[in-house]
Amino acid sequence: MKTHQLKLSGMHCVSCSLLIEGELADIGVQAKANYAKQTVDVSFDEKKIILARIKEAIETLGYRVL
Repeated sequence: MKTHQLKLSGMHCVSCSLLIEGELADIGVQAKANYAKQTVDVSFDEKKIILARIKEAIETLGYRVL
């Protein structure tokens, strides 16, 4: 398992965090988003998914990965 912490912008509340976590779970990524810190910690199998796909999934929701 590979882990990363991504800095984001655009999260305003707990619902934003839950939306990101749910979207990433749908593509097989374990995630813990923190809207107060504007971060998301992700764990994933790099044989099944690449970091660029994770960033794309987040940005599709309207958040920016910094």
